[in-house]
Amino acid sequence: MTLSILTVPGYRGSDEHHWQTWLEQQSGQCTRVQTIDWHKPVLHHWSREIIRTLDSSPLPLLIVAHSYGCLASVVAAEQRPNKVAGLILAAPASPERFGLFGRRHNQQQPDIARYLPQRLHTHGVLIASRNDPWMDFRHAWAWSKRWGLTFVDAGHAGHINSESGHGAWPLIREITDAVHHSVMQCRRGKPAMLSYPVFASAAAQQQGPQAQHSRAPLH
Repeated sequence: MTLSILTVPGYRGSDEHHWQTWLEQQSGQCTRVQTIDWHKPVLHHWSREIIRTLDSSPLPLLIVAHSYGCLASVVAAEQRPNKVAGLILAAPASPERFGLFGRRHNQQQPDIARYLPQRLHTHGVLIASRNDPWMDFRHAWAWSKRWGLTFVDAGHAGHINSESGHGAWPLIREITDAVHHSVMQCRRGKPAMLSYPVFASAAAQQQGPQAQHSRAPLH
């Protein structure tokens, strides 16, 4: 069985030069959520539309999300664990940057961290950059542990978007294929192990298949 992929862009969407657009073009089994206003980051609106897409699919989907889309995706995954085959969260945005109805502009306004799940019950990966302006690297690691996701260090990759040069990004295809394989292994009753790249430099992370690999349990 082949898993279908659902891409969820972040705040302001993913343009034609973004790796999510590239990934969609690489796979005939990849579609994007179509009913979200990318310029209005409202957590319950975004998660609701992701849930609707999940509910409309006859089979569980593998979600590949970016930035703010990661936050909405984990909320949807918590509410529909049986509809999410796996999660790949690339460069999640910090929930402290957002309030319930959009960008957070002062410290008195509550952020959305309290509305995110304590634990997820799905296989997945969180990919974090060491110099991401939208999420501190240590905080990204802490969120991966809280959600029970395998952590992947992407090196110094910025926000992992088109502005940071991540258009055609072989690594994300490699990780997507690895998660897909691991989910299938788990469904067959075998240990779900994820083979993922370990980066020695910013250049290595762009090379995809040429990067060194390690193995870790897929949670």
